[in-house]
Amino acid sequence: MLSPQDQLTELVRTLETEQHVFATDPLLITEKLQGEDGKPMQKLHRRASRIDSNGALARVLGKIDGRIKGIMVVMSVVWCISGFLGLFTLLQTNVVNFFYVLVCLLGFHSIMLLGWLVMTLINQGRQSPSWFASFVSPSYLIRGKDDVTKAAVDLYERQLQHSGMRWYLGRFSHQLWLATLTGMLLAIIFLLIVRQYSFSWESTLLSDQALITLTQVLGWLPSMVGFDVPDSTAIVQSRLVTDAMPLSVARQWAGLLVGSLLMYGIVPRAIAWAFCALMFRRKKMRLDIKLPYYQKILNFWQRHVVDVDDFTASPAPIAPKATVSAGKKLVALLEYPSEQDNWWQSGLSTDIKDNSDVENFGIVDDRDDMARLKTYLDSHSVQVLLGIHGKALPDRGTLRKLDQIASHAKHGLIVQLLNDTSFTDNNITTDVLESSQTTEQLLEKPDVRYQQWQTALSARKIGLVKVDS
Repeated sequence: MLSPQDQLTELVRTLETEQHVFATDPLLITEKLQGEDGKPMQKLHRRASRIDSNGALARVLGKIDGRIKGIMVVMSVVWCISGFLGLFTLLQTNVVNFFYVLVCLLGFHSIMLLGWLVMTLINQGRQSPSWFASFVSPSYLIRGKDDVTKAAVDLYERQLQHSGMRWYLGRFSHQLWLATLTGMLLAIIFLLIVRQYSFSWESTLLSDQALITLTQVLGWLPSMVGFDVPDSTAIVQSRLVTDAMPLSVARQWAGLLVGSLLMYGIVPRAIAWAFCALMFRRKKMRLDIKLPYYQKILNFWQRHVVDVDDFTASPAPIAPKATVSAGKKLVALLEYPSEQDNWWQSGLSTDIKDNSDVENFGIVDDRDDMARLKTYLDSHSVQVLLGIHGKALPDRGTLRKLDQIASHAKHGLIVQLLNDTSFTDNNITTDVLESSQTTEQLLEKPDVRYQQWQTALSARKIGLVKVDS
């Protein structure tokens, strides 16, 4: 899976392409990060964290991740308990057949481990099984119809389909086997502490010498790490034992049983788990910064003049010149008031002689204002002059309003950027000026915001008027 920082960054990308409204405007954060130092990936992570300033996106991702991990922990505990109870039930007699118990402990485990090894060699480079993706699908773990939840669920499901998830699945299956074997080990140690066992061996098909040789071969690896194993005499004495045996011989068989569980069960499974964890880390899903979305951001951050003599600036987009049509005009302010009564005359005083042909609509702010304005424009043939504060951000919401007004204005739309000092009072909200630091940056570079409006209005063929202060 992606790292938590990459997940948040990718979730921001998904939501931004779906026109989601964030706690903090992405454009403001992108502009602010242009002057900060850091590697591209670090700045992308920083950008996502600042856009999610209220932590809503991180909480949804954390909830999904926590529930997936919670399921794995619960399953591991259940497997451990089942292993403990299974072996506890098996060792209820005082005289036990050593090889029968050993096969119950490691027989099926060894077959599954060898099967996993063979399938790993055969299925190199393939995706994770679809049943695993459906088993831990976030759509079953979290409910929600909001955009953030849907995008987060989709992000996790895309990660579960990644080819590297096969190692995640392998690590999880080995984790369950380790939990089972650990439960068996705890049961053996507990029973050997509170009870005295006698161990015997017998066979119908195998000869006595074959079983003696098998026992000696089996005890070689446990003896290398310090476990007591039966010698030749103890092996011979243990054939067909039906009663209590010498304690020293019983301890040798107990040491071989515990050592075999560790060396042939837990240790190989732990190695397989570590191998899957290492391969998952190497094949881990990475954030694809080659996507056009990320490339556009990175190119914006890297935009600078390396050599003035060799640098040729590409022409910036320019909005069409505002042309006043004949007939009646409708003037309106977008979202914020102006202290000037006839503010439109400051920009178009040579074209509008008086106010007889001007309809002052007032302020267009909420949906009701937009509905009322569109109703008026549908029934009147007027040209719209819209006053916007010069420091206002041409974000998606503002541009959508412009598109709606332009589509209903029968004689066109003109935008006039105003340098009205009354806009800097408490009427301004964080939608326009994110913070005092952002305000200072905008005041220091007034042409940056103006060029953004030029670009936005140029694409929409809307005339622009800027009133100099």
